[in-house]
Amino acid sequence: MYALVDCNNFYVSCERVFQPQLIGKPVVVLSNNDGCVISRSEEAKAIGIPMGAPEFKFRDMLQQHNVSVFSSNYSLYGDLSGRVMRILENFTPHVEVYSIDEAFLNFKGQNIPDYNDYGAQIRKRILKWIGIPVCVGIAPTKALSKIANRIAKKFFDHTKGTHVIDTEEKRIKALKWTKIEDVWGIGRRLSKKMKAQQILNAYDFTLEHNKAYIKKEMGVVGLRLICELQGLPVMEQEETKPKKNIAVTRSFEKSISQFDELKERVSTFASVCAEKLRKQQSCCYTLILFIQKDRFQDAKYHFQTIHTLPYASNSSITLSNLAIKMLDDIYQEGGVYKKAGVIVSQIIPEEQKQLQLFDEENPKHQLLMKVIDNYHAKIGERKIRLGNQDLQRTWKMKQNHLSKRYTTCINELMEVKC
Repeated sequence: MYALVDCNNFYVSCERVFQPQLIGKPVVVLSNNDGCVISRSEEAKAIGIPMGAPEFKFRDMLQQHNVSVFSSNYSLYGDLSGRVMRILENFTPHVEVYSIDEAFLNFKGQNIPDYNDYGAQIRKRILKWIGIPVCVGIAPTKALSKIANRIAKKFFDHTKGTHVIDTEEKRIKALKWTKIEDVWGIGRRLSKKMKAQQILNAYDFTLEHNKAYIKKEMGVVGLRLICELQGLPVMEQEETKPKKNIAVTRSFEKSISQFDELKERVSTFASVCAEKLRKQQSCCYTLILFIQKDRFQDAKYHFQTIHTLPYASNSSITLSNLAIKMLDDIYQEGGVYKKAGVIVSQIIPEEQKQLQLFDEENPKHQLLMKVIDNYHAKIGERKIRLGNQDLQRTWKMKQNHLSKRYTTCINELMEVKC
């Protein structure tokens, strides 16, 4: 049996953990640079605020209904997510983190007499220890556990946040209830095609006479999904694999025209890429840099360059210096830039790095990077930076509604007055 544990309105729930006065009131969380709504409380949904709503278009509506608005606080959300995942590891050693607020649990080899009670225990412990409400869907396959989780959320008063599909009757009933666009792996484009073939729900998707069409449109992925919805597990637990490409891209808090300001951002992005490479014990050969102007004001707004190193590297110094040289090649004096990004590719494992006879990186870089990474892991912040980086802020974004980093910054811990 598999379980999908999904945190309810995760970003909103994280804000409510430390501000319980917001429970029962409308709350939304905005995307980077306070752009769009990316998380809504049930009360905000009831008002009619759609997901992805641009904040400036709905500002009057948010004020009219006294909606509490927050900027994305990824330090807080990431820390609470990690705590949730560690709790789940107490219930089974087989935990697959699917996203920041979702995880699959595989109960293979465990003797669990009552899955409904086990799911309730998971919910209760996470709520008590962290304060995050979750829903649990349990079924024989991962795709069915997704549907079970959706039912647990939709009919919360009846399910109490936990639903188990453990009989053929429950499976068929769940499939007939699930619209085709809500099936895991069926997007907007595919759902339109499916509906044109009278495949309206998950049950229709599993019918034999639709199998040939699904194979034509989705290939082996569609056939595997049919098996999953029929209760035959074919999607095994996925192990975390090193990324083939790593990208750090951001829109700026304000438009940038000066080379020095742009250089600082590009250096920071390259340093973070190097940090991510070291975290997965990898090196890269290729670095891609792009800068972007306002697409509505310039006909040519996207500028990009690629450079391949003679040796593989994960040094912040090496990648930062290279990114700055590449920036110098594509920067245009007088241009106004809105966004930049650094992408590293041709990634290889660190132990496969080959020494070069003539071109080689300074060996002191690796020792220095190790010291920096160990220090940052200890204090939880990027305190040591290159001289051309901003020493105060890593991500320069508009965050006018940012809450405190209650669990990751010692200067922003909660104060209790007795």
